[in-house]
Amino acid sequence: MHIPPRVLTVAGSDSGGGAGIQADLKTMLALGTHGMSVLTAVTAQNSLGVQGAWELPAEAVRAQFRSVVDDIGVQAVKTGMLSSAELVETVAELLAGVRAPVVIDPVGVSKHGDALLAASALDAVRTVLLPTATVATPNLDEVAQLTGVRVEEEADMRRAAAAILDFGPRWALIKGGHLTAGPAGGEGGAVDLLTDGTEEHWLRAPRHDNRHTHGTGCTLASALAAQLAKGGTVPQAAAAAKDYVTGALAAGFRLGAGIGPVDHGWRWRGTH
Repeated sequence: MHIPPRVLTVAGSDSGGGAGIQADLKTMLALGTHGMSVLTAVTAQNSLGVQGAWELPAEAVRAQFRSVVDDIGVQAVKTGMLSSAELVETVAELLAGVRAPVVIDPVGVSKHGDALLAASALDAVRTVLLPTATVATPNLDEVAQLTGVRVEEEADMRRAAAAILDFGPRWALIKGGHLTAGPAGGEGGAVDLLTDGTEEHWLRAPRHDNRHTHGTGCTLASALAAQLAKGGTVPQAAAAAKDYVTGALAAGFRLGAGIGPVDHGWRWRGTH
């Protein structure tokens, strides 16, 4: 009997199905792993934005986590939306007892600009959550929120990575998809920087002219966790995750009246 690698996501629910827990589980399935979930919040969300969000009690988050980890076990964990300092501290405490690789996606705002992290939780993210990370995967807005470093061109990404690494993760994956200046912007490419402070890996891919990009960050972090659960090194896992997300972005589709999601099933559908 074949048992697929087990990956746990600790994140919020996106009722529209494009990001959050829903994106994570779709990604994990698409990459041949068994996805499991710890729900941290419920959102009323669609292609136009987030209309409401309700955080779960820390007790409920802790119970879900222990239920999965103590019985089933995990080979990688990924975190997403943790909206309050109490939840950040609860999850960091739980992760401290996990030996599997941990991918921390420090979600700050939604694709539509809706705040998903209380300002009062930022210090907890810096001091207790990021130190648990095998890889932290902030986008440029999250880098600025956490470190004050503003990335305006590709060369600034090294400074951003160093600032994130100062908080204690083993690796930083700085997502440069929002960059429009510098060599990456000039070539029309999307560039990410993966580094542990010694090694550097620049991950480049074509930039697709597609506005339907909802769930990109969740999907990348989940893909990275899935590849780590399958036994890849961090550089191998990041490269494979970037390839998967690039295809999903190219195949992103219209849903509702706003920004549609990336296509998590693009390989099955043969769409690229």
